[in-house]
Amino acid sequence: MTAALLLAAAMAFAGCGGRPADTTADGRMVITYWEKWTGFEGAAMQAVVDDFNRSQNHLFVNMLTISQMEQKLMLATAGGNPPDVAGLWSNQVNVYAEKGALTPLDKWLKEAGISREDYIPIMWDLCSHRGFMWALPTTPASLALHWNKAMFRDAGLDPDKPPRSIAELEAMNERLTKVRLVRGDRKVELRYDELTDEEKAAKNFDILQLGHSPNEPGWHREMWGYWFGGDLWNGKDKITADSPENIRAYEWYQSYPKRFGVRNLLNFGDSFGNFSSPQNAFLSGKVAMVLQGVWMYNFIDKFAPHLEWGAAAFPSVDPERLPNVTIVECDVLVIPHGARHPKEAFEFVKYVHTQPAMEKLCLGQRKFSPLRKVSAGFIAHHPNPYIQTFIDLAYSPNARYVPRCSVWNEYKD
Repeated sequence: MTAALLLAAAMAFAGCGGRPADTTADGRMVITYWEKWTGFEGAAMQAVVDDFNRSQNHLFVNMLTISQMEQKLMLATAGGNPPDVAGLWSNQVNVYAEKGALTPLDKWLKEAGISREDYIPIMWDLCSHRGFMWALPTTPASLALHWNKAMFRDAGLDPDKPPRSIAELEAMNERLTKVRLVRGDRKVELRYDELTDEEKAAKNFDILQLGHSPNEPGWHREMWGYWFGGDLWNGKDKITADSPENIRAYEWYQSYPKRFGVRNLLNFGDSFGNFSSPQNAFLSGKVAMVLQGVWMYNFIDKFAPHLEWGAAAFPSVDPERLPNVTIVECDVLVIPHGARHPKEAFEFVKYVHTQPAMEKLCLGQRKFSPLRKVSAGFIAHHPNPYIQTFIDLAYSPNARYVPRCSVWNEYKD
């Protein structure tokens, strides 16, 4: 903890040639900006920072890449030495707000004429807590079904017709799943739906490919109940993990080891490579359907550029009653409590939320804009061919997010 605070202090007070840390050689006020992004995502934000620094002559934003942001920012704020502005995740907004670690933005938002009407509604909501606005959204994401069209075609399925319901998903899953087993005196490879009832019950087979697994990548396992109409809490004071809808989701999740065998699934999972690699289960053609976010395009483009794929709403248990269910999240910009230059920091935040700057940032990170208004060129020139699908999902009445309760991390565990 001491080392982290010393690091924060060093960053805040580091000067050059005896100048105060908050002014440049030409007299500009320095705005210290901590950001978690690295790689092309960090480069996209740095380009926006550079544009801001060129756009005026009284402020200079110094962006620093910080690892373990959620811990270090809290430590720096508690120690009275935070940056002027920082990039967090939306699921941290309520946690920081509850601990008094953020500066409310309402006064400046009103003065700037910025309101909920300017944003995709749920993105604005992700930044509010207990009636106050504590952040503004930057690069949003929604989750969708990604499917391998070539694997569909190989299984005799229409590659342009993904499942719409959980029942259709499972029917396709059994047709897309391939296994190897011994029949008589030889080994054979068959689709799961070609096995006899006795062979299915015995589970004496090796899985070669799966149609779908709720455990791949498994990042949102605790929230599968959303696709069954469930909630995880009542929004106030009661958790609802044991609702009938959630229990139905957990039973569906449980059906996978019951059907395919625990050991078989573990052995199959051992064959997967790192997520960010060509050996990723979806990118390598070992799993045909996954729940993934808008960011998945970046991995497809880098590691499997010839993959024939599609994206659509992940099927729910009842597509008529529960269409377009998704989970949304976003990165956010916050002004920590105790920031030395909060008003000036907001000037930078406001700049990022102009349409040209936001579109430059979101195109650079291959995501969609949180703003309601986007230019025609933003969609037309976006590299993700399914970007409109992710935008539409963010507007869905069935778009959900991580429960905004202060004990969420413990509840999730």
